[in-house]
Amino acid sequence: MSATTPQKSPQLSIVIPVYNEEDGLQALFDRLFPAMDRLRVELGLSYEIIFVNDGSKDRSAGILAAQYELRPDVTRVVLFQNNFGQHMAIMAGFEYARGEYIITLDADLQNPPEEITLLAKQLVDGHDYVGTIRSNRQDSWFRKIASRAMNHLRQRITRITMTDQGCMLRGYHRRIVNLVRQCNESNTFIPALAYTFAANPTEITVKHEERFAGESKYTLYQLIRLNFDLVTGFSVMPLQIFSILGMLLALGSGTLFAILLVRRFVLGSEVEGVFTLFALTFFLIGVMLFGLGLLGEYIGRIYQQVRERPRYVVQTVLERQ
Repeated sequence: MSATTPQKSPQLSIVIPVYNEEDGLQALFDRLFPAMDRLRVELGLSYEIIFVNDGSKDRSAGILAAQYELRPDVTRVVLFQNNFGQHMAIMAGFEYARGEYIITLDADLQNPPEEITLLAKQLVDGHDYVGTIRSNRQDSWFRKIASRAMNHLRQRITRITMTDQGCMLRGYHRRIVNLVRQCNESNTFIPALAYTFAANPTEITVKHEERFAGESKYTLYQLIRLNFDLVTGFSVMPLQIFSILGMLLALGSGTLFAILLVRRFVLGSEVEGVFTLFALTFFLIGVMLFGLGLLGEYIGRIYQQVRERPRYVVQTVLERQ
């Protein structure tokens, strides 16, 4: 099915990616739909909720289809053929969203659906991008520390100012979403990309709760990959830093070689310091391998881009025509 636009489009679209969330979906429905009905009365905004099933291997697709049958007036379900990742699910949600304002929300209930009203008010007031900061964050100490470190590193490298880059509860004006959709990048970090297009961004504090069911779908490797995408997708500064580091190491190595050469002619051959040279050699090899890996990240992004493969494949869409 195609993303056709009916004569009367909703004013607000809620985009929710879903991946193996069968245990928590009913709890999400029980809170989300009443919250949106209250928002419609309070702000006078018509709404739609777009669930994007990202190739779930459990019963999530069937549960979403049943919910569509209950509320077809405000519910749309996009079913992916395979798993393409959270950000691609959001991109698909952007494609099918019809509202003037679009808000993204995770399905795990860590961001309460009742907080959507706060973001909608900011969008109605004229902000084209609404970021969020999780208060009293309900995550492990490791994730909190790692998140702060990556926030700091990302801001220094990319100059993109986001206090909390890991919170997916965010609001966008239609103009921002259209610009994001025009970017045909194979891998991207949507909140950061949208921020670069914003003319009047803002950030608000929202509540944060423990995950209702299941566990985080982001493994340590996936979190590292996500941050690589964020850094390499918005700046070439890592390559510039590595070039400077390479020049400094080359200068230091040349100086050390000259000193050792003078010592050999002045003091004669000696075996002392051999292990120090080994350690220095291993350090330089490690730096070189890191540099090759960093360069490979950029080359890999180019490789993925030039193939021009579809970013995701939609199997079907459940919607009222």
